[in-house]
Amino acid sequence: FRIMAGKVKWVTDIEKSVLINNFEKRGWIQVAENEDWNFYWMSVQTIRNVFSVETGYRLSDDQIVNHFPNHYELTRKDLMVKNIKRYRKELEKEGSPLAEKDENGKYIYLDFVPVTFMLPADYNLFVEEFRKNPCSTWIMKPCGKAQGKGIFLINKLSQIKKWSRDSKTSSFVSQSSKEAYVISLYINNPLLIGGKKFDLRLYVLVSTYRPLRCYMYKLGFCRFCTVKYTPSTSELDNMFVHLTNVAIQKHGDDYNHIHGGKWTVSNLRLYLESTRGKEVTNKLFDEIHWIIVQSLKAVAPVMNNDKHCFECYGYDIIIDDKLKPWLIEVNASPSLTSSTANDRILKYNLINDTLNIAVPNGEIPDCKWNKSPPKEVLGNYEVLYDEEMAQSDGTDRDLRGRPGQSTGVKGSRARDSGKPVLTTWK
Repeated sequence: FRIMAGKVKWVTDIEKSVLINNFEKRGWIQVAENEDWNFYWMSVQTIRNVFSVETGYRLSDDQIVNHFPNHYELTRKDLMVKNIKRYRKELEKEGSPLAEKDENGKYIYLDFVPVTFMLPADYNLFVEEFRKNPCSTWIMKPCGKAQGKGIFLINKLSQIKKWSRDSKTSSFVSQSSKEAYVISLYINNPLLIGGKKFDLRLYVLVSTYRPLRCYMYKLGFCRFCTVKYTPSTSELDNMFVHLTNVAIQKHGDDYNHIHGGKWTVSNLRLYLESTRGKEVTNKLFDEIHWIIVQSLKAVAPVMNNDKHCFECYGYDIIIDDKLKPWLIEVNASPSLTSSTANDRILKYNLINDTLNIAVPNGEIPDCKWNKSPPKEVLGNYEVLYDEEMAQSDGTDRDLRGRPGQSTGVKGSRARDSGKPVLTTWK
């Protein structure tokens, strides 16, 4: 039988060996020269080919693949923001308490992505926003690239005039001849540890979007910059100060090859509990879980929920110095390359636990099963949100019926009163 089919260009031999070992352990694979098919972890390009209208390929019931056909609705930077904006507007129209705003017009519960515009399409809107606060710093990212490629910071309009065909009209060259970018308000007050900026890489597994069922991997990690952070405009071009991507930081003079500039999430928890308190730390992680679930709900209506698919996303979260988490981006193919010994163990277990949920007990895959595995096979995963369970418990309906009740949103009132915390995504 086949769990994953198709040719794939492996990023590294390490990734291939880790996956092959996991497949062999389950008796799913026999590597032989004369095999007509094999088990593969598909690349996003292979997924596009498999689900392409032109190819006419049809997956059988015993074939399961590791991406949803249009995963890019969440994993392309511009589409993620577009879908979250649409989601917020829809909740506003419904009169949902989740879309409540403060006196300044900011979302109270759904303000978790930095102010973002698409270029070239939203250039004039960006200029209008920039002029409200001309001292602000913005970060530009190409929509379709990863690993920090093509990213740079700006704090003057003149710095992006090269994207403009005519500075007088501020009109950009056509989309087809110039790569699309997103430009976001830079979070210039990140939480620092040891004076250095960091972000969180968290793994989230989605087994189905309708109904939404997702799992949080408990063994995420922090990625640190190698150079101490400064908001100084003289360091805007120093990516070792601003970008946490390992693909960039590993080229720095101060990069440590033993720990790879990484901390486990559990270490971050201990640090925050000791410096900020346990209650504040719990609230922070509640909000991170809230952000993840809301981002998945935002794309669920447009996601092609093919029964053959599951997906493990790499979420990038930044925490500011007020302990507010921000969603930066979501990766469709989070790196499985190990930069340290601990990294290799983590990613081996990540693949192992992911496959145990996608195909419980190592049995022959069957895309018709209800995709709700027994608790004992979850490994380091924990259920983050189960829409069927939430609806049967009345949690979602209860939230919508209580405008302004923060217990249903983030659980803060319940915690203040000493009662058990209940959140809508649990």
